[in-house]
Order: sequence, then structure tokens, then C-alpha cells
Amino acid sequence: MPLGLWGRGTQPLSRSPRTVESVVRYMEEGAAYIAEADGEPAATLTLTDAPGAYLSHLPPVGEPERYIHWPASDRRFKGHGVGSALLAHAAEVTRGAGVGLLRVDCYAGGDGRLVRYYEDNGFTRTETYLGAGDWPGQVLERRV
Repeated sequence: MPLGLWGRGTQPLSRSPRTVESVVRYMEEGAAYIAEADGEPAATLTLTDAPGAYLSHLPPVGEPERYIHWPASDRRFKGHGVGSALLAHAAEVTRGAGVGLLRVDCYAGGDGRLVRYYEDNGFTRTETYLGAGDWPGQVLERRV
């Protein structure tokens, strides 16, 4: 599945060695899931037990959690519900592990559409942060 472009960037994320290393690391540390549409990979995410080090400045949640890393979808399947289905699966896996908290972070800039997408999928806003280059981020959580 091709990784999309970041924001309005012109270079696919898969061309960034740092990004590829991050994706591989989270896949090795956690569990990767792929949603299919019409027999083709359509969306993916990886679940681990904690957020990435880039969020180490935020207060710890104080309870076990599952954290979604590198969610991505193939734009050909936009509107087919594969992303929502994969988020629902992540919630089921989290609950099945006896863990009550599922979290994710995302880009919070622009028109806030991505944050609203997660809210539409049962997540609520918690912490905001600024990433590298003043990249606006939002952490969201979902009780499962």
C-alpha cells in the first residue's frame, strides 16, 4: 500500500529514511493491522503499549494503554469506511487485552478535519502539543 503524502507535501513518506525507520520500529514493538477492501490493502495502523518518545514531555496517563501509530489509508478507498473499521478493530483488540484506554495523536492544523475524524470515531481530545517545526499535534483518547 502506498503511503500518502504528509499534509500538502510533495514527497511520499516512504522516501524518508527516518519515517521508514519509525514505521519499522513500531511494527517490531507492537502489532500491525491491515484493513482490506475488495481484497486489496486499504488501511493500516500499528498498536503498541505506549506513545512515541516525541510525546515524552506530556504527563503519563497512569494506566495501561494501547497507542495507535502510523495510521494510513489508501486514498482510493476514501469514503469506504475502512479507516473507521480499523479503528473499531483496534478498540476491540485493546478491550480484549483487558486494557481500557486507546490513544492516538494526529495533525491538528489546517481546518482540524483529522481531529474531527477521530472524534467521529469515538475519540475525545486530551493534550495538544507542538512537534518539530511547530507542527500542531493533538492527542486523543477512547475509553474501551
